[in-house]
Amino acid sequence: MKTRVLSGLIMLPLLVILLLGGYVLFAACLLIGIMGVREFYNGFRAMGVKPSFTIAVAAAVVLYAVELFGDGRVEWYMLWSFAVVVASLLYLFDIEHRKLEDAMATITGIFYVVFFSFHVTLVEQTQYGLMVWLIVITAFGTDIMAYFSGYLLGKHKLCPHISPKKTIEGSVGGVIGSVVLSGLFGYFFMDDVLVHCMIIGVLGGIISQFGDLTASVFKRKMGIKDYGNLIPGHGGILDRFDSVLFTGPMVYYYIVLVMGYLA
Repeated sequence: MKTRVLSGLIMLPLLVILLLGGYVLFAACLLIGIMGVREFYNGFRAMGVKPSFTIAVAAAVVLYAVELFGDGRVEWYMLWSFAVVVASLLYLFDIEHRKLEDAMATITGIFYVVFFSFHVTLVEQTQYGLMVWLIVITAFGTDIMAYFSGYLLGKHKLCPHISPKKTIEGSVGGVIGSVVLSGLFGYFFMDDVLVHCMIIGVLGGIISQFGDLTASVFKRKMGIKDYGNLIPGHGGILDRFDSVLFTGPMVYYYIVLVMGYLA
């Protein structure tokens, strides 16, 4: 537990990045996306699968360039998606050295890591940009509260074949913690949309655990314990941000499709 707490303190500079926002957050998301997809691909390489990191880096840079210069037109993002798939399939043209799994892993990594994490920057650019904090609050808040709830009260296994240490009690405690923390954030900083903050707390508390379990499934299938060893006690970048990959898109689409519709 001591290692986990100390490692958590290392993550505090990320709060500064959120506070600064703008181009600082933009650059940080791009960097995390690239570092994360590299770790993800290393897991596949442990299985003998060889995704293209070069294509992933190019896709990440182009995606963020589209955000800067694409005037917000959805067609540019559709073109980007098309280009990612085409480039990954062209990767197979070296047919003597490539397998179908190489292309599929390339596509999966780009969308799962790069595109999902990209939504963090999109949230900040909405009229409710302050809700970018809810991405972190629901992801990390759920994780912390689930850990302590499970440690103190856990008896019934949640998904023993995926993550043996997780319990139903811990899962429920994580959701409750997410709602409470999101509600406090809304009360002090966005009281006009407090109800929405609490709803996001519920959704985030649930989907962040899906993100964590999804990462666990990948690691079990890859035969690795952690994606990396960059952060002591937490593994790599992707081990720490696996929940954010799910909460980021959730918060963005809630703002656009629910709050935007009601506005």
